[in-house]
Amino acid sequence: MTFTAPRLAITVAVNQPAFLVIQNYTKTLTPHRGVTSHQQLDNDELLLRQASKVNPKPPPKLPKKVAFMFLTTTSLPLAPLWELFFNQTSDHNSLYNAYVHVDPTKKHKPDFFSNRIIPSSKPAYRHTPTLISAARRLLAHALLDDPSNYMFILLSPSCIPLHSFNFTYKSLTSSTKSFIEILINEPGWHDRWAARGPYDMLPEVPPEEFRIGSQFWTLTRSHARMVVSDVEIWSKFNKPCVRKETCYPEEHYFPTLLHMRDPQGCVPATLTHVDWSVSDHGHPRTYKPSEVGAELIQKLRSARLRYGDGGRTRKDSFLFARKFSPAGINPLMNIARNVILN
Repeated sequence: MTFTAPRLAITVAVNQPAFLVIQNYTKTLTPHRGVTSHQQLDNDELLLRQASKVNPKPPPKLPKKVAFMFLTTTSLPLAPLWELFFNQTSDHNSLYNAYVHVDPTKKHKPDFFSNRIIPSSKPAYRHTPTLISAARRLLAHALLDDPSNYMFILLSPSCIPLHSFNFTYKSLTSSTKSFIEILINEPGWHDRWAARGPYDMLPEVPPEEFRIGSQFWTLTRSHARMVVSDVEIWSKFNKPCVRKETCYPEEHYFPTLLHMRDPQGCVPATLTHVDWSVSDHGHPRTYKPSEVGAELIQKLRSARLRYGDGGRTRKDSFLFARKFSPAGINPLMNIARNVILN
């Protein structure tokens, strides 16, 4: 079986040079298992297979870039805040890219991110492995799109930045490790491990190797390639659950995989703050518009990260926070320049 490199039609949005717009991925391959040539890379298997062949290291002579990957259903409700965040730097082309995975069956309002939607987006549903698939697609597109992408951040539509772009960029590109919450012996962990059936995770994922963590993480380029290359562990998580109430595969697959493959290459904590002191049907606290202000931002910035798997002591800062409702965009914009991005 032979492959040719994907031919990327990449343009730059007018007056928005910060982002590469992926118009189309095409692929030429020798037919294999019934796959015809010139098939577009909207097939997950082909997309991931090609992405798994990229160089795990960024070019040494080019600036490191940060790939911001948004996993959403519809248009991003907090897009105006992110637009301010990204426009803080004049060095657009060499510092970052953005990628958006949406549900193509939903209606989308035009916004700052409209032409940053990856072409292979598919519906993703809670309590199913489709959320993992969506994140893997984002990683694959980001890996194929730009060899300079160094750090890969998964963000939700309810996420906001907590610092300026420069602070965020320097914090991320100065690290050689991924930031991913990896928790052991969490309450109910065994029920989550057995959600697909009492023995369905064996032998690839024994219970002592199973981990829990936030679905929002920051991965190095080598770990991003590790995720898109994985077949063995993914085969166990890519199964329907028989117990929906304990089925959160997006919170299990990534921490389990990284724990099993390269725990020393990870800081076992997420950089996205979330408040689980208030839970609503499995969802964390959503900040109301009336709560949004300078005091809240400072509180979120000063919070300490929770480190799992060893309880290491570090002094990293939260760079992002969730959940903020769409109704909070106006108070967020009111404090954006002087507080959030200052």
